Amino acid sequence: MVSPNTDLSYDSKIEGNVVPTTLDSAINWIRNNSMWPMPMGLACCAIELMASGGSRFDIARFGAEVMRFSPRQADCMIVAGTVTYKMAPQVRRIYDQMAAPKWVIAMGACASTGGMYRSYATLQGVDRIIPVDVYVSGCPPRPEALLDALLKLQKKVGQERSASRLLTA
Repeated sequence: MVSPNTDLSYDSKIEGNVVPTTLDSAINWIRNNSMWPMPMGLACCAIELMASGGSRFDIARFGAEVMRFSPRQADCMIVAGTVTYKMAPQVRRIYDQMAAPKWVIAMGACASTGGMYRSYATLQGVDRIIPVDVYVSGCPPRPEALLDALLKLQKKVGQERSASRLLTA
């Protein structure tokens, strides 16, 4: 007589507590809803960055309200403002100190392309020293633009293959 395998049988007590999904989807959902940005406010765009954390725009609705000022605790760097050649090594060093996975948002025309500063002292885009995932246009961009960039970044993170990265690391 064959007895049924009770380990693989259906248990009606846990029916409502089981969600079938992939490991990538679960990891990406967690990363999307707990993004910890590090504000790298270098110029006037930093004022708009601070405004996005206020009650009027409330970046907390998107799971990114925990601004971390330590690179080891952040996973998303928001470079807001003009990056000078004098400041560029420090920006790179802070990016290198962030734990992987990490993402970058270039906020404003100056961070993206150097903006109106075509001088020997201004870096013509922060993507020359660190990889940028999302660019925010404007001078300075409104907080809504930063929130839109955050949504785009969350969409990008949601499409990554996280599980294979974790297993190979």
